[in-house]
Amino acid sequence: MSWGTELWDQFDSLDKHTQWGIDFLERYAKFVKERIEIEQNYAKQLRNLVKKYCPKRSSKDEEPRFTSCIAFFNILNELNDYAGQREVVAEEMAHRVYGELMRYAHDLKTERKMHLQEGRKAQQYLDMCWKQMDNSKKKFERECREAEKAQQSYERLDNDTNATKADVEKAKQQLNLRTHMADENKNEYAAQLQNFNGEQHKHFYVVIPQIYKQLQEMDERRTIKLSECYRGFADSERKVIPIISKCLEGMILAAKSVDERRDSQMVVDSFKSGFEPPGDFPFEDFSQHIYRTVSDGTISASKQESGKVDAKTTVGKAKGKLWLFGKKPKPQSPPLTPTSLFTSSTPNGSQFLTFSIEPVHYCMNEIKTGKPRIPSFRSLKRGWSVKMGPALEDFSHLPPEQRRKKLQQRIDELNRELQKESDQKEALNKMKDVYEKNPQMGDPGSLQPKLAETMNNIDRLRMEIHKNEAWLSEVEGKTGGRGDRRHSSDINHLVTQGRESPEGSYTDDANQEVRGPPQQHGHHNEFDDEFEDDDPLPAIGHCKAIYPFDGHNEGTLAMKEGEVLYIIEEDKGDGWTRARRQNGEEGYVPTSYIDVTLEKNSKGAVTYI
Repeated sequence: MSWGTELWDQFDSLDKHTQWGIDFLERYAKFVKERIEIEQNYAKQLRNLVKKYCPKRSSKDEEPRFTSCIAFFNILNELNDYAGQREVVAEEMAHRVYGELMRYAHDLKTERKMHLQEGRKAQQYLDMCWKQMDNSKKKFERECREAEKAQQSYERLDNDTNATKADVEKAKQQLNLRTHMADENKNEYAAQLQNFNGEQHKHFYVVIPQIYKQLQEMDERRTIKLSECYRGFADSERKVIPIISKCLEGMILAAKSVDERRDSQMVVDSFKSGFEPPGDFPFEDFSQHIYRTVSDGTISASKQESGKVDAKTTVGKAKGKLWLFGKKPKPQSPPLTPTSLFTSSTPNGSQFLTFSIEPVHYCMNEIKTGKPRIPSFRSLKRGWSVKMGPALEDFSHLPPEQRRKKLQQRIDELNRELQKESDQKEALNKMKDVYEKNPQMGDPGSLQPKLAETMNNIDRLRMEIHKNEAWLSEVEGKTGGRGDRRHSSDINHLVTQGRESPEGSYTDDANQEVRGPPQQHGHHNEFDDEFEDDDPLPAIGHCKAIYPFDGHNEGTLAMKEGEVLYIIEEDKGDGWTRARRQNGEEGYVPTSYIDVTLEKNSKGAVTYI
């Protein structure tokens, strides 16, 4: 099957068909271009989506920790890789399909134009041969008619008796001339006809088939190129399928990595304060001080004896009963006089303080109308609702457990920085040795400033590590001893309403929770504000301030670095020590800010640094 033999007379049809083939090729190229734009936009939108939901890395505290968050972050990474594969598909299509199609379409147009021009030239040449043959034919025909007319004229004159001999001779010559010219035109017409027939045979059996064959081959190559582009279009997608499958498998693995137990444990580790739950409030029997004349048969002592209260007993009670949730509110009743107080004796011979009816009446009213001092659960959620001031260097504003974690993290970071500085110091020393052995490589003295700076950094980091380790050991010691103290307090039926931990003080209102020092409250009875012992507590040692302390909160004592204070009450494990200046001003100071030295004869004398 050949276009040259089958379609020898369809030049215009082949012209239109080849033009349609090129238009179809360009249309498919346009389709591929739009598909590339879709892939590029899809990849861009996926990347924007990943960027929108990807966690910001502004600080380490915002890094995802929960397994569900980490899994989502991994899914975002896999989706970002998936978007990258869509970009690969677009690039492959643009290079292998679209670019190739555009180049081939340009070459195809040039080749088609050349073949059609050759066909038109062959047709023009054949038309020219036909015109020459036709002209010679018409000329031969015209000469034949003229010769025929000359013969008729000669015959008419020759038969005419009246015609002269000259006229007859002249007609004869004209006949011979026309006959000769007719013969020449006949020969020329025969030659032109033979030439035209030969060119026509060559045109339809040699030239046109060759041109049409080239057009056929060109159209078949176009079809083959389209087939290759179809295959390349699919291969561009198929090549990335393994990587896309890995991305999807990564998403599935990320989903399987979610561990609800681990997330729950992380919530505990993140928000655990380290405090013990508040203990039960013991029953305070105020009726035991009522004067029972009938049942006890006690004899009232003199008013002078009733007004004497053992100072040691007062001090011991003042140290024993402490309020956990701030100061105990003062009674709003009128001040009582010592005349309402007297001493009663029990059958075993011990004495105790009793009160008149009016104080007892007040006690009962105070029990009925006083607000219960039970801490709200909201006040214990320090990581959620506590409104604190600026963070302190030793993290004393945090609960013990969170403070321990923060200090451990800081120590780890400082150790890493110290290792870097040590490596830099070692490298500088090696470089210095090289310079000393080979002076032409550099001046050893130029490294001295950098070495000095590195040494200063190492010393500074070591001091920071030492300071943070001291705070860490302090927190760990307090955390370990808190349970024993609480157990002992429960045995002795002491109300846990005294100084709180150094990490902060609480109120029933979460909006009033601020960091503050422990408030001093002795073991008051209901009227301790009227009969509190005015004698100052004895000093059990002294201390020297290592760091300055502003002491803005109520109950604290401001101090300057290097200031010497008297110690009147030891640290009970909550991070605060009660101190007094020489002018008699008292208050609590952080134990980690002072260097404490207790007297040798003091019980449990220890030096804290």
